[in-house]
Amino acid sequence: MSDERNLSPRFNSIDAQYEACSDYILSQAHEDWVELAERYDDDGFSGGTIERPALRRLCRDLRLGKIDIIVLYKIDRLTRSLRDFVKLLELLDRYQVSFVSVTQPLNTATSMGRMLLNVLLSFAEYERELASERIYDKIAASKRKGVWAGGPIALGYQTHNGKVIINTGEARQVRMVFNKYLELGTLSLLLEYLAGHGIVTRQRVLKNGTVRRASPFTHAGLGGMLRNRTYIGQVVFEGEVLKGPQPPIIDRMTFDEVQRQLDRQRIGRNRAQIVDAVGTAKDASGQVLALRFV
Repeated sequence: MSDERNLSPRFNSIDAQYEACSDYILSQAHEDWVELAERYDDDGFSGGTIERPALRRLCRDLRLGKIDIIVLYKIDRLTRSLRDFVKLLELLDRYQVSFVSVTQPLNTATSMGRMLLNVLLSFAEYERELASERIYDKIAASKRKGVWAGGPIALGYQTHNGKVIINTGEARQVRMVFNKYLELGTLSLLLEYLAGHGIVTRQRVLKNGTVRRASPFTHAGLGGMLRNRTYIGQVVFEGEVLKGPQPPIIDRMTFDEVQRQLDRQRIGRNRAQIVDAVGTAKDASGQVLALRFV
């Protein structure tokens, strides 16, 4: 259960932590402590989340009565979230399981140990939230300076040496989508056109190696693409429109005309829904209602 960046040089691996825990258990042989053969290591997983495979196995085994005491190298190897810690502590209490930290004088079997644990976990959670705020501030500063801060790349772009550049082939497809929308006038007709010509989204490879295959465009996805200010060289952050690190693919005149057409289409759709509702009311009551759109 380790993010190895925070470990000391001496204990910079999950095996070293395990060895320290094993030695501690051996030192408690006079208390009839016996080490289980199964290890519950979540190497590479941060203590900021409890959605970890080995931790799930640990919870399963303590429910089955296989565990009396959990031995940890350090308390934040279990969790760095005070909220998650309270949930785990309730689970341990329910099944009368306590835990011990090898490097900290903590034992949940005592009230003093519980108090110290809450204090330590409060500080651990504070450090995690502070780190998140720093990352957020760094991203905000990068975006305001027009520097790419990472994240998914829109269709039509790719990264090269840390910079966002135009993908020529995809950019042609993006321009075609914008121009064809202005020609056809509605998203529904554009969807039919793209499907009929076999034009699909980009295949993506996620960081974990999972491949998301190319698929047909959806109504929502296409609408989001046509609204995306990325294509005119801008980014939107916290409601603020900023100059982006990417070169534009769509000229501003075309983009603005597309936005006006999308707005007209939305208004027309809303009016049609009102008319449908009025038609239903007329059928139910027999009365004729007059509408005036302004």
